[in-house]
Amino acid sequence: MIYNKVTPLLLNKLQQIVGESFILTDNENLANYGHDETEKLLYLPEVVVKPRTTKEVSEIMLLANKEMIAVTPRGAGTGLSGGALPIYGGITLSMERFNEILDIDERNLQATVEPGVINEVFQNAVKEVGLFYPPDPASKGSCFLGGNVAENSGGPKCVKYGTTKDYILNLEVVLPTGEIIFTGANTLKNSTGYNLTQLMVGSEGTLGIVTKIIVKLLPYPKHNLLILVPFRSLDEACSAVSEVFRAGFIPSAMELMERDALDWVSCYVKSNVVKIEPDIQAHLLVEVDGNNMEVLVKEIEAIAELMSKFDIADVLFAESASQKEELWKLRRKINEAVMVNAVSKEQDTVVPRAELPKLVKGIKQIGNNYKFKTVCYGHAGDGNLHVRIIKGDLTDEQWNGEYIKNAIAEIFILCKELNGTISGEHGIGLIQQEYMGIVFSEKALNIQKNIKQVFDPKKILNPGKIFR
Repeated sequence: MIYNKVTPLLLNKLQQIVGESFILTDNENLANYGHDETEKLLYLPEVVVKPRTTKEVSEIMLLANKEMIAVTPRGAGTGLSGGALPIYGGITLSMERFNEILDIDERNLQATVEPGVINEVFQNAVKEVGLFYPPDPASKGSCFLGGNVAENSGGPKCVKYGTTKDYILNLEVVLPTGEIIFTGANTLKNSTGYNLTQLMVGSEGTLGIVTKIIVKLLPYPKHNLLILVPFRSLDEACSAVSEVFRAGFIPSAMELMERDALDWVSCYVKSNVVKIEPDIQAHLLVEVDGNNMEVLVKEIEAIAELMSKFDIADVLFAESASQKEELWKLRRKINEAVMVNAVSKEQDTVVPRAELPKLVKGIKQIGNNYKFKTVCYGHAGDGNLHVRIIKGDLTDEQWNGEYIKNAIAEIFILCKELNGTISGEHGIGLIQQEYMGIVFSEKALNIQKNIKQVFDPKKILNPGKIFR
């Protein structure tokens, strides 16, 4: 596609819409908004625009659609697939000023929020009135709810409670043409027409710009218990995951951390809460929650007993809130720690949980074949494994060319063979789009492209993402 440039006349019109203070054109700010957490990629927009109202977003999109200007919506910039990178320049539309919790409806266990509200801020606000919003990405302290909707974000709690899509009732959306719609209804049931709400969730900002989010909430569980189980074999740690569920337990979280991941993150956050013995290769972090402490104690003890059939060391029972917090900090900071320790690429693989041992074994074999190391961690309870490929001794040509792409393709083919797919929660964005043919037929891809065409006939909204 060929897009027009942002002219001084267009810049003046944007200033009239949002005010001069909320237009950025200097090089430093353009660079700040030209990257996310995806490797070292940088694409500069021509202008950053920060609207505050749905009407302003509508006017911006109407103008951009008329003038054939590329528009890239942006949340907090914590994405890992390049979904918010303005690869065609144009306008970066920052939603950071949409940062209000508009309503917490305690009677109906619902809330209406703006897309620039930080996930953890929202979680804490509803917790104060005894309510619970479970989706909790590792970046929950900084990521926006709008970005969570765009990526259908997950997190540790998803194994029991589900992902973002399971909590979105209705959305206010500005279409690429500038028109404003609501996608559904503020009801728990809705069988009225096509499910536009769920179509919008996970669409990575390619179909419309979310300006209001109506979510359902749950009562906040009163208690939780946490254990850390050390395994002498990575394969056995993976095998133990499905054993827990087959035994009838549904933990509120079950996270896998390979040895290197825990070593690196412990050093990164300067924590000594976990003493890692030399022969330990992996850990499972397992949490249960609920309202009856007696029941939870029996459940966590039974899970620990079940783990003892594998080759494990002593199970660590978190004895205090501070110890739980430190263990969770280790898990949530792994991604940052690995990026600090090594040049790497992250793949967001997902398979049925019973296939995790085959997935990990296959990934390690592919790494051996291509002479790179991998570090695995993630949401083992729902089969969602984050795989960090470490550059190590690979040449720049191998790292940036077909060599590494072929290796990644083999990992994704393995996922497909195990009845899985190529992204569980990070999205496709810019960097995974060339692998979409591994999991979708040409017909299925064309149907999705046709949906994009209906919403965005001129292809101005977040162009160059998901599909080639």
